[in-house]
Amino acid sequence: MHILERLQPFLILFAAGTGLLLGQFAFFEQYAASFILPFLLFMLYGLFLTIPLKGIKKSFKKINFLSTSVIINFLWTPLLAWGLGAVFLADHPAIWLGFILLLVTPCTDWYLIFTSTAKGNLPLSTSILPVNLLLQVLLLPVYLFLFTGTMGTFELTTIIEVVLFLFIPFIAANLTRYFLKRKEKILRKILIPFFASSQILFLCAAITAMFASQGAYLLNNLEVILLMIIPLLLFFVINFLLAQTAGKMFKFSYEDTASLNMTIIARNSPVALAIVLAAFPDQPLIALALIIGPLIELPVLAVIAHVLLKIRK
Repeated sequence: MHILERLQPFLILFAAGTGLLLGQFAFFEQYAASFILPFLLFMLYGLFLTIPLKGIKKSFKKINFLSTSVIINFLWTPLLAWGLGAVFLADHPAIWLGFILLLVTPCTDWYLIFTSTAKGNLPLSTSILPVNLLLQVLLLPVYLFLFTGTMGTFELTTIIEVVLFLFIPFIAANLTRYFLKRKEKILRKILIPFFASSQILFLCAAITAMFASQGAYLLNNLEVILLMIIPLLLFFVINFLLAQTAGKMFKFSYEDTASLNMTIIARNSPVALAIVLAAFPDQPLIALALIIGPLIELPVLAVIAHVLLKIRK
């Protein structure tokens, strides 16, 4: 994994701080919002380009693992996220929605680092990566429809915008792969390496623009950090225990159980952030919830990796 991806949470935090600073100047505050969407489209295009869908067939070699992972990630976790939000964040619907969108997007990058640290089954974790990506692209509009409806904030135009926003770069990336299949050198040595290292920079540029345009409002709502801590920690603990239970129930090896842990605990905040920044540019608290998430998640994943190593011994 590229060094920029390893530093992802800190780069996102730095981008937010830079945006707040630039937002103190009227010029940046006035024009920054117009740069958000182009940066996000490049970021998603790069993400879809670097993860080939042809790897999906490899994930079906261990159907028990795949089905367990899919059920927990895409059925159980959305319900858990909604329930934890209903208990702790019901009075803050924007933060609640950000919390849900953070948790319904399984990670497609740094969970591999922690899987390796915990001595999990790295090839198996890698094989389900395109499955997680494809399912979250297909299901994010559905989750948005369901959960914004329960919060009284549903707008059909928003869902349509999200569908277009996801599928335009998704289709563009796969068309790029198709048309360059006879020119593998351009694809493998130029395009994919460029976007593998730069997609986080496009995301950070969009975050900087959003914070520059909404900085004053965000500075008055920093209590979001405290509101997020307890429900997020509960999510990590509950899913950790669930992964251990599922591993015993299906007689997974230690390596497969460790992989399951990281697959259902690590979250894909960049994709969720991109959706929020594009669909809700006038509700920066939703994005703030997604920025805070990785700052809590990163140390938790490190702790879980070491706990798993203790269990292994």
